Amino acid sequence: MAFLAILFGLLLVALGAVGYLAPELLGEGPSGQPTALIPGAFGAALVLCGLVTLARPGARKHAMHLAALLALLGLIGALMRPVMKLAKGDAIDYGSAAFRSQATMAVLCLLFLILCVRSFINARRARSSA
Repeated sequence: MAFLAILFGLLLVALGAVGYLAPELLGEGPSGQPTALIPGAFGAALVLCGLVTLARPGARKHAMHLAALLALLGLIGALMRPVMKLAKGDAIDYGSAAFRSQATMAVLCLLFLILCVRSFINARRARSSA
């Protein structure tokens, strides 16, 4: 899981960099918005969790649980704005760089969270059968 944490973290860092430096690759929108770096912050934290796991195997359980928590918070945070817009009845601009960045972050965080939960279940089964 450490390598997956690093991989997903790097993908989120890349998403934040693209959103900040070249948002035209994601859709319409102004460049240089500081909020575009939010996925990068979550990504950096995931990379750090992965590196801690590799450096200190004894801390693996705690670091991976923290990584799963970060993925959950990233998923909730990425979905919050579109869901609130829908709840108010406002239209969502599906072509905007902001929406596409949020949707991509939500998908990446959801996939990583699913992988974490599967890994936790498999680890528990392995411990109980041993």
